[in-house]
Amino acid sequence: MTVVVATADFEVYHGVVNELRDRGVTFTTVEPGDPLPDGARILVRAESDAPPDADESAETDTDEIGDESVETVVADPENPRRAVDEALARLRGGDGRTVVGIDPGTRPGIAVLSGDVVVAAFHVPLADVAETMRREVADAVDPVVRIGDGARLQGSQLVRELEDVPVELVDETGTTPYLGTGARGMGDVLAAVNIARLEGELVEGRDVQPTAGELQVIKNRSRERADDNREIDEELARRVASGDLTLEEAMDEHRNGDED
Repeated sequence: MTVVVATADFEVYHGVVNELRDRGVTFTTVEPGDPLPDGARILVRAESDAPPDADESAETDTDEIGDESVETVVADPENPRRAVDEALARLRGGDGRTVVGIDPGTRPGIAVLSGDVVVAAFHVPLADVAETMRREVADAVDPVVRIGDGARLQGSQLVRELEDVPVELVDETGTTPYLGTGARGMGDVLAAVNIARLEGELVEGRDVQPTAGELQVIKNRSRERADDNREIDEELARRVASGDLTLEEAMDEHRNGDED
């Protein structure tokens, strides 16, 4: 038995146990202070629980239990998933660093890795990516977001929106895998996994000048979404491309301009 949950905190216990069960992880539970079973490698407990057979004042994430070294993960009752992510990453020998890979586009694929372990995946609209990232890297130690260098306009928008976390731009050549039968729709997420595993260039911004073709795509999208077949002008399309406006805001501005 490798993962042991030992806590008197009701919320931590149920949150962590449910996460472990959902992922099919074999684990056992003991009362705080009881001896740990043979083979224990990871101990999950709450901040309020004293380390087993260890000095309560010791600030360490490793407890010496008998002749064995057991790594300790302290779980937050508000975020049991984070504790389970860390436990599994340590169990598999990863360094536990949170790395997020993004395959940019109008609906980016997102993969969250803890060490070498994929702990979460998303496929969300572009407008939801920044908030998803902030939630995933909150309280993470030394996180990094790696964005593929394709889909230039969407990628540059994400770089701007993620200014509060280190961002690397990654050469995404060859990151999209072949998709066999039954895997349709998974390409963006699997590409994000591959992007997360590639080191890139640390960037603070990405200045991209949209091409005429890219501007026309934005204008076409505005016409497709408009009830009256209305198409925004090039200036508004350029502001959408730069991230100053969303497409919906540009459409409203164009409509209001005609009404003035």
